[in-house]
Amino acid sequence: MPHSQAREICSRVTANIETVMRGQAKSIRLLMAGFASGGHVLLEDVPGTGKTTLAKALALSVALDFSRIQFTPDLLPSDILGVSVFDQKENAFNFHKGPIFTNILLADEINRSSPRTQSALLEAMAESQVSIDGKLRRLENVFFVIATQNPVETSGTYPLPEAQMDRFSLQFSLGYVSPEVEVSIMSDQGARHPLEQLGPCVGMKEVLTLRSQVQQVAISEELKRYIVDLVGATRKEEGILMGASPRASLALMKVSQALALIDNQSFVSPDHIQEVAVSVIAHRMVMDPQARFSGQTTKAVVENILKRVPVPA
Repeated sequence: MPHSQAREICSRVTANIETVMRGQAKSIRLLMAGFASGGHVLLEDVPGTGKTTLAKALALSVALDFSRIQFTPDLLPSDILGVSVFDQKENAFNFHKGPIFTNILLADEINRSSPRTQSALLEAMAESQVSIDGKLRRLENVFFVIATQNPVETSGTYPLPEAQMDRFSLQFSLGYVSPEVEVSIMSDQGARHPLEQLGPCVGMKEVLTLRSQVQQVAISEELKRYIVDLVGATRKEEGILMGASPRASLALMKVSQALALIDNQSFVSPDHIQEVAVSVIAHRMVMDPQARFSGQTTKAVVENILKRVPVPA
């Protein structure tokens, strides 16, 4: 399948989402890059900016199974993974699958649950499988987690552990839209929510083809080294306790390939890498408390690294 057809699939889904999400072209582009690359996406922003709506819009645009988990302080790992129930008639345990056995999983307000419950997603996100009752159970062929969280400072939240953050290919915020767009949103939702009219525009076959095409986008050895240099620089920065892992290098390569495909290009350019570097790398870093209290952020660190590391000619 030519890249132009894969680009057309992305355009179709993007246009469908844009009928619901106004003024969020950049966020939709990043979400599509994460979805096409086979990674997982974490949306962090204050309540009411459209995080859940964006996730639902993607799920409704693709004819795949969709589950939503509302994370709360009393949520248990079995509420996510499933549970074995003893059947007296059959004198055996029957496993009842949890909502994690789906294609697209919306983990809403993920940081409102305890770390124990959050960790139930770790194996699933990294290896597309879960271990339950001593058995390995494979997840669906396409398994995509889109999680939302409120800022850690918000009341009643638990910071996601570093290992969990590292499983997300991308983290980004939606931010506030312009006053003009906000007026349009009010008009759109006057009678009914636009989500109610949204239907699927692509199916499983197109999604699998799209992901296989992303892997075929060319990336030069020089750009691979550029990615490694960017990620490696985070491990030497002052004020950083833990830099980004090799998983960040892999994610940055794959998301850059997806962006190139979205742009209908057969190869990755430095611009693609630079566009997503902050979203792919910053959330994986752990900052020294003193540096954090002085106002330094991991996002600013990555931005400085991008200015410093030489771009391949």
